[in-house]
Amino acid sequence: MQPVEIKKNVHWVGAVDWDVRDFHGYSTPKGTTYNSFLVIDDKITLFDTVKKGHGAKLLDHISQVVDPKKIDYIVVNHVELDHSGSLPEVIDIVKPEKVFCSANGKKALLAHFHREDWPYEVVSNGQTLRLGSKTARFIETRMLHWPDSMFSYLEEDKLLISQDAFGQHWANSKRFDDEVDESELMYQSAKYYANILLPYSGLVQKLIASVREMGLELDMIAPDHGMIWRSNPGRIIEAWDRWSAQETANKAIVVYDTMWHSTESMANAVADGLIGAGVDVKVMNMQVSHRSDVITHLLDSKAIVLGSPTLNNGILPRMADVLCYMKGLRPANKIGAAFGSYGWGGESVKLLNATMEEMKFDIVDPGVRVHYVPTVDDLAQCVELGRKVASAMKGESAGE
Repeated sequence: MQPVEIKKNVHWVGAVDWDVRDFHGYSTPKGTTYNSFLVIDDKITLFDTVKKGHGAKLLDHISQVVDPKKIDYIVVNHVELDHSGSLPEVIDIVKPEKVFCSANGKKALLAHFHREDWPYEVVSNGQTLRLGSKTARFIETRMLHWPDSMFSYLEEDKLLISQDAFGQHWANSKRFDDEVDESELMYQSAKYYANILLPYSGLVQKLIASVREMGLELDMIAPDHGMIWRSNPGRIIEAWDRWSAQETANKAIVVYDTMWHSTESMANAVADGLIGAGVDVKVMNMQVSHRSDVITHLLDSKAIVLGSPTLNNGILPRMADVLCYMKGLRPANKIGAAFGSYGWGGESVKLLNATMEEMKFDIVDPGVRVHYVPTVDDLAQCVELGRKVASAMKGESAGE
């Protein structure tokens, strides 16, 4: 890979990770990038570093632009190790005059690396740093998605270096949004939001409102993962506005696991009822689906219908896994229902409903329980369950 000049004297010098397949429970089948940005000015400044193990790539890219030892400043927008893991080796080589970070950033750097000797310079929200012809303004974004997080805005370039905001986990030889397939770009952006930022949606709403109030002119948004938004940076802000408002479409997902295909038959019948009522449906068997893809499709779905047979007075482990993951991400404004087969105890439907109630989903029906293998009449009940969910999505009562 080569460094890429994204603005005059602003260079992408990051690393592409083609191989990573898991990001603490989030499936990344297309890898990711760790974006780092080098500004050449009177004070040469590096914004963010890369994950440990990729530091040599970062230093090689920097070396193609300038001798790394000439770097004056390092800005740490976010301390998470995919952005700071190589910081110790970079600092040892660069020996910067200052390392800029938020107050919480300094605490996190000390907790991670235990280096009291680094030249920390704590900055506050709205503070500016003159680099020469360019000015960096720091914008604190606490809990988006760590307490230390902040943006760096290069005022003259109208460039927002947005750390983990507005990114995607997507390894690619291209650097810009207008160089890749738009539908894939937006899917990867939605997956990133759903699996990382969803619990902080209220804060995202406040941040977007704050950015609008500040009147920041945005010609480009450069996140720390994935594509740089240059053709229409407002597009990803509008998408984050929708996702953080947890707006939903006429969509539902049917998520299930099955033992001897009985619950599978029920899942397909529920889907038939939803489809017959005009709902866009995604059926997801957890034997072949990943929890992070479930959350991606749930992001703008109005309803979720869960299915599991009863196993040892509980639910199947893969369903327990996706529910545990879902609870942590706290989706809102959802309609729920449940179904499942059983041999003797039959607790699974009750347990599925209880978990959805805990997440404050609107449960529209007690659910369908089937003893062993569903009959034609049992499957008709499942179709009817799908219709009831569809009616609830339209705001209708079950009897209408």
